[in-house]
Amino acid sequence: MAATLTAEVYQDDIAVALANVLAAANKRAVEMGVDVADSLLTISQRVKSDGMVWRINYSPKDYINQRGGDLIVDVTATNGQVEQVLYGQ
Repeated sequence: MAATLTAEVYQDDIAVALANVLAAANKRAVEMGVDVADSLLTISQRVKSDGMVWRINYSPKDYINQRGGDLIVDVTATNGQVEQVLYGQ
């Protein structure tokens, strides 16, 4: 699903930061063997004393009768660095 973005979108600091964070998290998820396109993504944020951290959770789309298997990637908003990776069992 490709979309042409207008210049207005690039003026939205949160949207641009979140796109960078999501790209960094997706890269790590692929490195860990997660099929990003076949994952259910949830995104949350938390504020730390030194800035904001986005948590990207990759879970199976078909989660009925399935336990665990989630990959959680925390990425620092200011620099796009992966802060923490948690893998559910």
